[in-house]
Amino acid sequence: MADFSKPYNPKETEERIYDLWQKSGFFTPENLPNADTREPFSIAMPPPNATGTLHLGHALEYSLQDAIIRFQRMRGKRALWLPGTDHAAIATNTKVEKMLIKKEGKNRHDIGREAFVTIVEDFVAKSRGAMQRQIRQIGASVDWTREAFTMDDQRLLAVRTAFKRMFDAGLIYKGFRVINWDPKGQTAVSDDEVEHKEEKGTLYTFRYAPDFPIPVATTRPETKVGDTAVAVHPNDTRYRQYIDKEFTIEFAGTKLQIKIIADESIDPEFGTGAVGITPAHSLIDADIAQRHDLPMVQIINEYGRMTESAGPLVAGKKTKEAREIIAAWLKERNLLEKEETIDLNISIAERSGGVIEPLPKLQWFVNVNAKFKIQNSKLLHIPSGEETTLKDIMRQAVASGQINIMPDRFEKIYFHWIDNLRDWNISRQLWYGHRIPVWRHKSAKCKAQSAKLENNNLIVSIEPLTHCPQCNDIVEQDPDTLDTWFSSALWTFSTLGWPDENAKDLKLYHPTSFMNPGYEILFFWVARMVLMSGFLLGEIPFKTVYLHGILRDDQGRKFSKSLDNGIDPVDVIEQYGTDALRMALVVGIGPGNDANFDLNKVKAYKHFANKIWNAARFVLTHIEGFDPKQDVSLTEHDACVVEQAHTLAAEVTQDMENYHLYLAAEKLYHYFWHTFADIIIEEAKPRLQSKNAEERISAQKMLYETLVLQLKLLHPFMPFITETVWEQIPKKHEDLLIIQKWPVA
Repeated sequence: MADFSKPYNPKETEERIYDLWQKSGFFTPENLPNADTREPFSIAMPPPNATGTLHLGHALEYSLQDAIIRFQRMRGKRALWLPGTDHAAIATNTKVEKMLIKKEGKNRHDIGREAFVTIVEDFVAKSRGAMQRQIRQIGASVDWTREAFTMDDQRLLAVRTAFKRMFDAGLIYKGFRVINWDPKGQTAVSDDEVEHKEEKGTLYTFRYAPDFPIPVATTRPETKVGDTAVAVHPNDTRYRQYIDKEFTIEFAGTKLQIKIIADESIDPEFGTGAVGITPAHSLIDADIAQRHDLPMVQIINEYGRMTESAGPLVAGKKTKEAREIIAAWLKERNLLEKEETIDLNISIAERSGGVIEPLPKLQWFVNVNAKFKIQNSKLLHIPSGEETTLKDIMRQAVASGQINIMPDRFEKIYFHWIDNLRDWNISRQLWYGHRIPVWRHKSAKCKAQSAKLENNNLIVSIEPLTHCPQCNDIVEQDPDTLDTWFSSALWTFSTLGWPDENAKDLKLYHPTSFMNPGYEILFFWVARMVLMSGFLLGEIPFKTVYLHGILRDDQGRKFSKSLDNGIDPVDVIEQYGTDALRMALVVGIGPGNDANFDLNKVKAYKHFANKIWNAARFVLTHIEGFDPKQDVSLTEHDACVVEQAHTLAAEVTQDMENYHLYLAAEKLYHYFWHTFADIIIEEAKPRLQSKNAEERISAQKMLYETLVLQLKLLHPFMPFITETVWEQIPKKHEDLLIIQKWPVA
């Protein structure tokens, strides 16, 4: 027990208090008093990437989630907060390979797949241990007995089961399509893993040949050696006469077959109103090419170099070098009509920093537009047995009101994303991650006559295979791994026992009650959890999505290594205490809003923690000998004070129920400091010294009840100091504050 005669010192109490909570077993909902009669409330922690240590964004998330889970636990709910970590395939592969290169001068290909994966697994194990310690320091009341990892055996079973069910339903296919390729990371990446960097570039307006009738504009002349068409709007009178005509052109050392096509997607007001179509190196051009049955010519390879098909002038050159060569070639032949400096949005791979190169590749995809019959549906407007699509599931879950997105302005963004959603590229050319559960025969086909296998050599299996179950021939597993978001999309139910659909946790806690990610992963993760839960379980994964914003430095800049402005939450905790950090991260920050992090704000809440300590010490010192069980009639003044405190409790309760945590915490701060400490205690001091026993005892009871009520209300936000003070209070029973009943009006 802390020494109340000394000033409050978080370093002396926080670790001890967390150990006390953990030993009590109350983080595990089955251990709560009257657990079987409690209504379930569950949160699946957004699993942090197992790539190092936690940052301030994690501290914000966990402060919010812990406040909610503590509130619901005190309200009598069977409260489960389930923790875990994500293997984060691309991020982890990239980080470990960088470390390997720096330490040994070798990349993953130099040491081989098996050795590399072993190194990654060792790194991840150490990272997970460090993050577990940090989560404890933040005071997160998570159920450690249920801790999960996206690469553990249970999640591996869930991933393979989900893949097979989606494949069997015709929702997963392997196809040759233009995708986002990261030449630096040597893997495919999804649209949502692409960032955009602004930089100056040149817009070149040119003609393919002196007699070519239509000028086109491009920022990438190096790709024009792969053009197979020029597209114009069908109503553009300037070019209507050329539609459907074909031209054979000698261009930059290669021969092009260019067809003039009409397409509604072309903006006649932009540039020359004509666009050179490069089907192999633009996702948009690939769609146009598919509509018009155009050939695809790959002229850039996986390493960002020009292929032999690009022609001898640029073959083997890097794309930027090829750009300069072809621009010079155009100038020499007077084909370049105009050069303009413009602002460009360069596509960058989020994890590796490599410049994205659209390339045609054979990849695995989830078909978001394919129709299937949903089974055992609990989704509104999509009855069991009715045909639907994954897009429909994602849209209807929110449009029907089953899922509430906070703040609601993100609903429009969510629907816009779904409307423009392409098939999900789920394969990655990485070595660490969930290997795609598909096996192929080494020989040309299965030798068993009865085998019914796609292409006669493909096997999709939940169990790992070495031999074909039909003909016993040796089989090899697909070398690619799954997009990390595929496994994390199963998170709310794979952590509760699925694919065992009769698992007790799954039946009790799913759909989960609350999800609290940053708005930047609304599409990466939130939408895909809705997709997976809808298809595999026929229900929503969660009821409320509270999107938090991005924490920035005190100048409004993103935290980044290049700016050297990062702040470790553990360093802040060491200096100011966890409660001060948590309050600074909650007060004044509404859902969906970015916020600047200021250490002075944390310092101010450290003073608030001291204020709580000192005020509590005064009250407890002046109620010595007071029996809380004693039936005492309050004076009219004291009864009014207690009533006002309960009015505050009602307001805070409503704020918490509506997830307005920033309002609740601020009200509690102002009431405790400016009303309780500055006014109520000061006004009570003379009466505490009164010779009138009734007046003195009334003041004692009023201070006792008001302090106890505020400790309960503050506990979700400042759990350590409130629990520490609670130890000192003469109580009717000795239970921890963490399971006390929430105040009611």
